[in-house]
Amino acid sequence: MDEATDQFERVRREADPLRQAKMAGELIAIYQQRSVELARLRKEAINRAAVEGNLSYSAIAAKLGLTRGRITQIRQSAPPAERAFFGVGPVTVAVPLRQLSGRALPVISSEDTRAAELLSALLADLSFQVEQFRIPPGGEWEPMRDVVAICGPKSSPVTAAAIEADPYLMFEPDEAGKWTIRERDGGRVYESPMDLAGEQRWSDVAYVGRLPVPGSDRLFLVVAGVHALGSAGAVDYLARNLPDLYAQVGTRPFSMVVISDHDGETVTRSELLCPPRVHQ
Repeated sequence: MDEATDQFERVRREADPLRQAKMAGELIAIYQQRSVELARLRKEAINRAAVEGNLSYSAIAAKLGLTRGRITQIRQSAPPAERAFFGVGPVTVAVPLRQLSGRALPVISSEDTRAAELLSALLADLSFQVEQFRIPPGGEWEPMRDVVAICGPKSSPVTAAAIEADPYLMFEPDEAGKWTIRERDGGRVYESPMDLAGEQRWSDVAYVGRLPVPGSDRLFLVVAGVHALGSAGAVDYLARNLPDLYAQVGTRPFSMVVISDHDGETVTRSELLCPPRVHQ
């Protein structure tokens, strides 16, 4: 019995009606997202057959038992190839809760909220169902399934451990306690312009990487500004450059650095400081 059938049977056998309803809803979401992914894969397979097999779309239609019009419909309606950058779905967007002095309850920074909103909009455009998760103030959590964590190493030991395994980049405080992103080979240091003396720009840098979940062979995506503002800039870069980025890294582990300028909550510029490098 495969995993999908096993899950289905567990839902059918569940005696508690409320738990059965919850389990059924969760499984429906998974099935719907897999259906979207299958549509994407079919579109890509058709395009590959045309290029690699040097076949016309009419010939492909005949071989698949479909009409030429149906092939056109599939190619126009299915999600783009770069959807796979974020996985199959549903996708969890995780942001950290922060405990502030004088506040009884933990809060989410406005910058993290903005980054999560931008990311959720991008994911929705790619036909993902989006789930929200709040990383507790202590930072301990376990990324499950497809996850994007808008969370730096300062806020979670889980994120810190994942970035520590990056073979190319480090995200750590320097001797003065100022957080920077550095190349492990002793090359460039990527500092936030907000931390540089004499700088008045609202600019920041951010780490972006697809990394192994600590203690697991699963991967998750990490977006982490040196300050929270940089995370929104990194998401802006993803939204505007996803097809090109996917063409470079696909679904493999990678890391890169983004710099961004801001006017309040609006990102006015985002571009690469360190190009994406695939982890071996």
